Amino acid sequence: MERRKHLGEPKLQTEDDTKTRKINSNQQQPRTCCLCILFFQIIFILFTYRSLFPSSCNGDSYYMAVTNRKCASGMFYVYNLPPEFNLKLIENCANLVPGKSLCDGVLNGGIGPEATGLEGVVPEDLAPAWYFTDQFTSEVIFHNRAMNHRCRTLDPEWASAFYIPFYARFALEKYLWVDSSATDRDSYGRMLMDWLKNQRYWKRSNGADHFITIGRITWDYRRGREDGWGSSFFTMPEMKNVTRLLIERNPWDAFEVGVPYPTGFHPTSESDVAKWQDYVRNRERTTLFCFVGGTRENIKNDFRSMLMSHCKNETDSCQVVDCTGNRCNNGTSTILNTFLNSDFCLQPRGDSLTRRSVFDCMVAGSIPVFFWNRTAYDQYEWHLPPDPASYSVFINNFKVMRKGTSIKKVLVSMSKEDIRRMREQVIEYIPKIVYAKPIEGLETVKDAFDVALDGVLRRFKGQNSRRLR
Repeated sequence: MERRKHLGEPKLQTEDDTKTRKINSNQQQPRTCCLCILFFQIIFILFTYRSLFPSSCNGDSYYMAVTNRKCASGMFYVYNLPPEFNLKLIENCANLVPGKSLCDGVLNGGIGPEATGLEGVVPEDLAPAWYFTDQFTSEVIFHNRAMNHRCRTLDPEWASAFYIPFYARFALEKYLWVDSSATDRDSYGRMLMDWLKNQRYWKRSNGADHFITIGRITWDYRRGREDGWGSSFFTMPEMKNVTRLLIERNPWDAFEVGVPYPTGFHPTSESDVAKWQDYVRNRERTTLFCFVGGTRENIKNDFRSMLMSHCKNETDSCQVVDCTGNRCNNGTSTILNTFLNSDFCLQPRGDSLTRRSVFDCMVAGSIPVFFWNRTAYDQYEWHLPPDPASYSVFINNFKVMRKGTSIKKVLVSMSKEDIRRMREQVIEYIPKIVYAKPIEGLETVKDAFDVALDGVLRRFKGQNSRRLR
C-alpha cells in the first residue's frame, strides 16, 4: 500500500483534462501544417539544385554547359601572348613608322577617333556611330572583340579553337618603310612561331585548330626572294595549318578567309543598324553612278584613269571624287555623301585586287559595279550574298578597255525594279560587313566579327567531326 502511494495512483481523466488536450491539439495543427509546407519547400529546392548541379558536375561545368548551348559550334581560347607581339607594338604607335603616327588608328579599340563634319550627311542621332577608321586595324578590332565574346573560354581544355592575337600589321610596318633586311621583316613572325611551338595546345594539333587575324593583305606576307617585298610569315612551315582572316586573301589558299575592310560605321546598338538601313533605303539618289578613287599615272593603261575620264565625260550621270594622293584616307564626309547620292558605285581593283571602297559603298546602300571577280566574289564568301548578281553588276574590264563597252549604257539598261531588288540585298547585308562598336557586340544581330568567328568555329567543328569518323 505504501509502495503504491510512492509510485502514485493512476489519475482518473476528468472532463477538464479532456478539454485542455483538445485545445492543445488544435493549437498545434497550424504549426504542424507550416512545418510540412516548409519541409516540402526544402525538398523542392534541394531537388532543383541537384538537377542544376548534378553530383558529377561542379559549378564551372554547369556554366560551360549553359554557354555551350549558346555556342553550338564550340568555344575558343585567346592566347595570352607576350606583350611584345601586340600591346607593346601599339604603345609605340607614334614612332613605329617614320614620319607617320598610327595612334589615331588604334583609338577606341581600333575603330579610331570620332568622325566630324557629318552634319547634313547622316541623321543627327546616328552621327556618334561614325568614326575615322584606319582600313588596316582589323587585328586590334578582332582582339578587343574576342576578349569579350560569350564563346571565349578561359580554360583551354574547353576550347575547340585557339586565337593568336598577333599584331602582324604593326610588326611588319616597323620595318617596311625603312632600310631593313629580310631577317628584320621576318623577325616577329619567327619569334612568334618559336613561342607557339612550345605551347601544349599547338603541339596537339600542329596549329590546325588555331586562327589569326591579319590587318594587311596576304601578299605582304608571302615574300618570295630575299630582296622582295614584305615578310615570309605565311610561307613559314609552321603557318601552313593556321586559318588566317585577312582583308584580302589568296584565293588558292584554303586556309585563308576574306573578311571586310573596316569602314567608318560602327553601330552601338541594333537600333542603330535598323535606323541606318531605313535611312539608306529611303534616301533620294540623284546620280546614276559614281567613282571614288585615285589614278595611278605610273601604271601603263591604268584602268582607274580610264574610269575617271569616263565619269568626267558623263557629268550628267556620274559623280567623281578624286582621291589621288592620300586625300581620301580613312573616309570623309564627301565620300560618304557621294555614295549616298548614287545608285551605283564603280569598284575597280585597288593597289591590289581588293579595296576598302567596296564596303564604304555598300554601307551607303549603293550598288557595287565590279570589273574583276577577285575584287569581291572570290574574297568574302562568308560576308556577301552567294549570288553576285543579286547585289552587284559585273562588267569585264577587258570589254571596257579593249572593246569600248559603255558603263553608262549597261547601267541605264537596268530597270527600276532591278535596282530596287539589288539595293535591298545590299541593305540586308550591311550588318554583316560592319564592325559594331560595343566590345561585347550586338544582342542578336551578327556583325562582321560574329560572322567571321562563327565561320571559323564551324570550320573547326567540321574538321573535328571528320577526324572522329
